[in-house]
Amino acid sequence: MADAVEIETMKNYNIAFEKIDPSISRYPYCIVWTPIPVLSWLFPFIGHMGICTSTGVIRDFAGPYFVSEDNMAFGRPTKYWMLDVSKVYASGSNAWDTAVHNASEEYKQRMHNLCCDNCHSHVAMALNLMRYDNSTSWNMVNLCLLSLIHGKHVSCVGFLKTWLPFCILTSVILAVTLSLNLR
Repeated sequence: MADAVEIETMKNYNIAFEKIDPSISRYPYCIVWTPIPVLSWLFPFIGHMGICTSTGVIRDFAGPYFVSEDNMAFGRPTKYWMLDVSKVYASGSNAWDTAVHNASEEYKQRMHNLCCDNCHSHVAMALNLMRYDNSTSWNMVNLCLLSLIHGKHVSCVGFLKTWLPFCILTSVILAVTLSLNLR
């Protein structure tokens, strides 16, 4: 029995993985992430997040009373974290899509707040509604940390867009600090 469940899980995972297509920004069953200019340059673990439907359509809470569809507020994703649809409580793509839809409809009624009720909160609500991984305690902090750990860069360019500004800024600060200390 456990082997059959494991085989079905791997089959679902492989089907979704094969449908990921960065060239057209399609990431089925994924959480996607892109850097926010200046903020991500200083703190590369902080960025803009969205959640994708079973067909890979990106939904992101992009501003007050607005959830965008396939047009992320800060550009195309640079990282994605593929989730396992079999970990949805009711299981299956319909339960996944319903939770993403319901979270999006709720966030169309909300004011955006950078610190408290933001794009990460929108994704957390979708995961809580679907009871992903048998949990209803998803929040912006654990999503930030887990997407940093589990997120994969969509390409070399995605990696550079994520990390290069931070590395340049850190190098400049170190160079200035060293030059001041050598005087």
